[in-house]
Amino acid sequence: MMVSGRSSSSRCWRNDVCDRDVASDRRDGPPVIEVQDLDFSYAEGDFVLRVPRLAIERGSTVAMVGPSGCGKTTLLNLVAGITLPRGGVVTTNDVEISAMTDQARRDFRIRNIGLVFQEFELLEYLNVLDNILLPYRINSALKLTMLVRDRARELAQEVGVADKLDRPPDKLSQGEKQRVAVCRALLTEPVLLLADEPTGNLDPGNKGRVMDILFDYAKRSGATLVTITHDLDLMDRFSRIVDFRQFHAQDE
Repeated sequence: MMVSGRSSSSRCWRNDVCDRDVASDRRDGPPVIEVQDLDFSYAEGDFVLRVPRLAIERGSTVAMVGPSGCGKTTLLNLVAGITLPRGGVVTTNDVEISAMTDQARRDFRIRNIGLVFQEFELLEYLNVLDNILLPYRINSALKLTMLVRDRARELAQEVGVADKLDRPPDKLSQGEKQRVAVCRALLTEPVLLLADEPTGNLDPGNKGRVMDILFDYAKRSGATLVTITHDLDLMDRFSRIVDFRQFHAQDE
C-alpha cells in the first residue's frame, strides 16, 4: 500500500516537547487502528470503499486527505463503529469493533474514542456545558464528578467558549459550535481522537488554537490523532499523510 509518511521522531513542536518523550506507555503494542480487506458500500448509490490494509500506529498524528466523496468520513465512522463494513475486519484499540453488538460498540466508542464531527452533533435542548458533559450522561460506566465538571470548564476556557456555557447551541456561531465539539471529544481523555474537518468552520486565529489543543493533548497523553482535512497549511504538523486516492486507484 502506497501511503506517504514523515517521521516525527526528531521534531519538537509546541513548548519544545518531543513526540518520543510523551506518554510512552500508550505508544506500546499493536496499531491502534488496523483495517484488513475492508469492503464497504451504501444500500443506495454506487459508492464503494475498499481498503486492503491500513494500520495506524499508536501515538501517531495522521492527516487523511483526498477529494470530497472518496470515503474519508466513511472510514472514520467504520473505525468508530458507527457503521459496519460489508466485508473485512476493523480493529480499534485491540478490539475487533466490526464484530461487536450495537450496544457494545456505543459503550466502547464513548470510553475510548473522542469524535469531532463535521456537523458538530450538538443537542439543541442542552446548553454548552451539558453538551460537553454528554458522554458522562449517556454511559453509566463514566462517573460525572465535580472533577469532570471542572475539566469541562477548563476545556471551554482553553478554546474560548467559557463565557457561553449557559447558552443553547442555536445561540452560537459555527466556529463556536466546532469548539464545543472539540471540548466534548477531549473530556473523556480518549486514547484515539477522530476529527472530521475540525478547522473547517474556524477563522485563522481559532484554527491555530484548536489544532494546538488537539496536538498538545495527543502528545501529552500519548493518544492517536486522526484528522480529515483539506487545509494544506496544516500538513507539516502531522507525522503521516494517508491519501485516499490510492484506494480508488486500485479499482481503476
